[in-house]
Amino acid sequence: MFESLSERLESAFKQLKGEGRISEINVASTIKEIRRALVDADVNYKIAKELTDRIREKAMGEKVITAISPGQLMVKIVKDELSELMGGTEAELELKTNPTVILIAGLQGSGKTTFSGKLANFLKTKKNKKPLLIAADIYRPAAIDQLKVLGEQIGVEVYSEPENKNAVQIAENGIKQAKANGNTVVIIDTAGRLAVDEVMMNEVANVKAAVKPQEILFVVDSMTGQDAVNTAKTFNERLDFTGVVLTKLDGDTRGGAALTIRYTVDKPIKFVSMGEKLDTLDVFYPERMAQRILGMGDITTLVERAQAQFNEEQAKKLEKKIRQNQFDFDDFREQLQQIKKMGNLKDLMAMIPGVGKAIKDLDISDDAFKGIEAMIGSMTPSERSNPDLIDGSRRKRIAKGAGKDIQDVNQFMKQFEQMRQMMKSMNKLGGKGMRGLPMR
Repeated sequence: MFESLSERLESAFKQLKGEGRISEINVASTIKEIRRALVDADVNYKIAKELTDRIREKAMGEKVITAISPGQLMVKIVKDELSELMGGTEAELELKTNPTVILIAGLQGSGKTTFSGKLANFLKTKKNKKPLLIAADIYRPAAIDQLKVLGEQIGVEVYSEPENKNAVQIAENGIKQAKANGNTVVIIDTAGRLAVDEVMMNEVANVKAAVKPQEILFVVDSMTGQDAVNTAKTFNERLDFTGVVLTKLDGDTRGGAALTIRYTVDKPIKFVSMGEKLDTLDVFYPERMAQRILGMGDITTLVERAQAQFNEEQAKKLEKKIRQNQFDFDDFREQLQQIKKMGNLKDLMAMIPGVGKAIKDLDISDDAFKGIEAMIGSMTPSERSNPDLIDGSRRKRIAKGAGKDIQDVNQFMKQFEQMRQMMKSMNKLGGKGMRGLPMR
């Protein structure tokens, strides 16, 4: 995400390296490089110039204290300005009405239907709501089927009328059912087109007029750059939407849409969506995104994801086992499964400060744990609960069952034993080192 922009900005900051103070001369070339990087990232030139003018003004007005170099100071100023450009603070959904009606709009292929499923899952699991999904895409039969599959996966009911070709009626009937069933949130997935057209705009505007939604979310494919911003302007003129959702941020994103859509339509970005997994939906935090763009990581989001997956009671049981030096392969496999639920592995690692740049050229697959899980799966229950039982002949059997070489099993066993020894050492310290683990 934003790899090219991050590299260009880092290169711009290096021009201030070793400088004792900020001056008009050494700032000028850095500002010029920042502006070029933004324009190349598909940021509108006018916006890029306004932003860099503010950065220059702030940089020249700042005094460089002894502990901070000009380069570090510039990074902070750019982070603050990028954060402000993207909205400054997070914007929450308006969920006070019962039921709250949320209308989803956007072009075909932007990820509206997948987002609708993710949003329903988010509201159910994070906000303790009872959502109903309404399939109001009357042109694409696969959209109804897709929404039903998503609904089944997350345990959320989907209202549809496959034979009805009136989107307004479908939306109104769905809301009636929601009221009868006690649903607290209604999410209406509307039809998209390959391009903005009058028929599409009239239809979604008619649905808005009929159901009077509390939230209208415009879903946009962030990979389309300035085209996404222009489409957002057109939709906003007709719908006056309440927020933006950026999808496909895990793709080849230059960053232009994420950086400028808030500035252009004066509406907050409320969510960012990455991947197909239904739990990969994040509230949009401008400051955290600015940190990630500048290669500063995003520890806060990483910890929040960990806390969402690691059960407090399970964590206490695990901590007790570690204290008693009883951590086994069943515990290890359970930890791997929890980590996998947190999202894309490379994306998670990129949230750690300094790691993003180091792994940018590495191909880190979500299947990275498969070999380990296969080896653990080839063990007997007694071997998993008592790793010390595993001798040479058992290792050969485990390797054969997992489709691995004996060297792979030996290496894994060695790494596992090293981890147990580290935990044992932490135990001797009175468990103080345990307090920072994400499982708490």
